[in-house]
Amino acid sequence: MARLPRLSVAGYPHHVIQRGNDRRAIFVDSSDQSRYLAALTDVAADQDLAIHAYVLMPNHVHLLMTPTEPLAIGTAMQALGRRYVRWFNDRHARTGALFEGRYRSTVVEADRYLLACMRYIELNPVRALLVAAPEHYQWSSYRHHTGLAIDPLITDHALYWQLGNTPFDRQAEYRRLFTNDAEAGEIDLIRRSTHGGWALGTRDFATRMGRQSMRRTERQQPGRRHQSVPN
Repeated sequence: MARLPRLSVAGYPHHVIQRGNDRRAIFVDSSDQSRYLAALTDVAADQDLAIHAYVLMPNHVHLLMTPTEPLAIGTAMQALGRRYVRWFNDRHARTGALFEGRYRSTVVEADRYLLACMRYIELNPVRALLVAAPEHYQWSSYRHHTGLAIDPLITDHALYWQLGNTPFDRQAEYRRLFTNDAEAGEIDLIRRSTHGGWALGTRDFATRMGRQSMRRTERQQPGRRHQSVPN
């Protein structure tokens, strides 16, 4: 079966995952993480990408970002790979691919899943048992969103601003999002949508994204005939 073109729609947030080749480490020490973030800052500016959340894990990264052009994320990820991989290989005296061939991504229905995606991303180090609490992990956007640091890479999404009228109110409300467990199936849904390249949202949202992207945006059910994207 032919591989679907990547789902990318301007003006909507996208959750992106990129893993190390064979799930090997892509960061050896803090100098690597710092270099990656510097490169990400540059390519985001070049492609007019708004970065809303991120986490740098030892062998993969999660990014939540909104493009102004449909091809901007793909162009940015290619440029980021070239810049960082060349530097990483030179620094660590290695050759060859560092990342898997394709990054994974999903377009996100913000009203329903943006804050859930942010929580999912920033809790990765806790789920991986790297730290006991998200504020203890340096290489994520959690500390920015809770007022513990100022991260110039981050462009706060409008839904984050709606959490409160003042920075203190927004930060406190954001922290409260992390006191409750994720809804049943939420983590699995985010993972399936991102790895499958399907729209993360309601059926109506998926239909709208299909019309804009001219590709299928939902996983076909077993036994269901393929249907073309509605006009």
